[in-house]
Amino acid sequence: MIPYLLHTPKAKISPIIASIPHSGLLIPSQMALQLREEHRHYLPNQDWHLDKLYDFLPDLGVTVLQAIYSRYVVDLNRPLKEPFFGNFWRSPIPEKTAFDVPIYQILPSPQEIEQRIEQYYRPYHQQLQQLLERAIEQFGKVYLLDLHSFLGLITDEVCLGNVNSKSCSEFFIATVEHAFSTRDYQIVRNKVFNGGYIVRNYGQPRCPPGAPQALPGGHRPLVEALQIELRYPVYLNSQELDRPLVPSWQVPEFDRAKHDLQSIFTQIRDRIYDRDKL
Repeated sequence: MIPYLLHTPKAKISPIIASIPHSGLLIPSQMALQLREEHRHYLPNQDWHLDKLYDFLPDLGVTVLQAIYSRYVVDLNRPLKEPFFGNFWRSPIPEKTAFDVPIYQILPSPQEIEQRIEQYYRPYHQQLQQLLERAIEQFGKVYLLDLHSFLGLITDEVCLGNVNSKSCSEFFIATVEHAFSTRDYQIVRNKVFNGGYIVRNYGQPRCPPGAPQALPGGHRPLVEALQIELRYPVYLNSQELDRPLVPSWQVPEFDRAKHDLQSIFTQIRDRIYDRDKL
């Protein structure tokens, strides 16, 4: 089974690609048997329902790559380096929750860990790399949005992360920041969430050494990558967030946020069209 969904544009294709690596909730049956009882139906700190929140993006010409398996199966926003099994914030396969609570009653074997990497991690990144390369071939550049949500560490509504100005240009982050501000969201840059592996790995806002200085049309080959973090209460009922249950997306907060985001991302797309004369 392919471990992701690829949503292709339904309107004029844009040079914007969205990655949603943490909204999947599926757990393989073998892994479910290894989990502690209390974690078989609920695991915390997942990017609840972002797939539904952003399902309008293909209508704006945005290509969307969405993981369907839980970040606890494999975390696609972590570098593929040892230890592969370990800390929630650093390893591609977490042993515990973000609160350092063990999730397994039977630890996965080294063979199982390698199998997860091969089955879930590599295909997602191979597909993302292909999408970026195709967009560069077509447009000369690509804008990568890595979409996440959170609760804790900071209380700001929206955090934009570009690795402290290393993964995208001021134009791109300012465009996104301005669009959110038009809907009165409280926004910060690079505050705790300054960008995970995806924006760090793929963000390349300058022409690399040895690359051609320009592609057809005069564009420089690059990837501008930006991480967007939404605080849970922006789109979820805050009263549901203290329960060990997956919060509902069928709430007024979700509908209001989705309406706002449609306006915000339309502005982002249109500004990029104007800038790049597409």
